[in-house]
Parts: sequence; structure tokens; C-alpha cells
Amino acid sequence: MTFGHIFFIPLVALGGMLIGFIVGARAARNAADAQVRRDAERDAARAKRAAERGE
Repeated sequence: MTFGHIFFIPLVALGGMLIGFIVGARAARNAADAQVRRDAERDAARAKRAAERGE
């Protein structure tokens, strides 16, 4: 193995992990935001139904 392999392979692996971490963190943040939005919409719908029933 040459020095290029010893240097290049770990560099590519670390770059892939960094990109994966960034993309994964963004996906997790988007999923959490979507869940908060769904919960708020569900609570609003429940409140609306309760108001319509006169509770």
C-alpha cells in the first residue's frame, strides 16, 4: 500500500461520516418539527370538536 492509500481511505471515511452526521441531524430536526406540527394540529382539532359539542 502506498502513502496515498493510507491517507486517502481514512480521509474519505471521515468525510462520509461528517456528511452523514450533518444530513442525519437535519433529518432528525425536520422529523421533530413535523411531529410538533402534527401534535399542534391534533390539539387544535380536538379543541374545535370540544367547542362544537359545547364542552
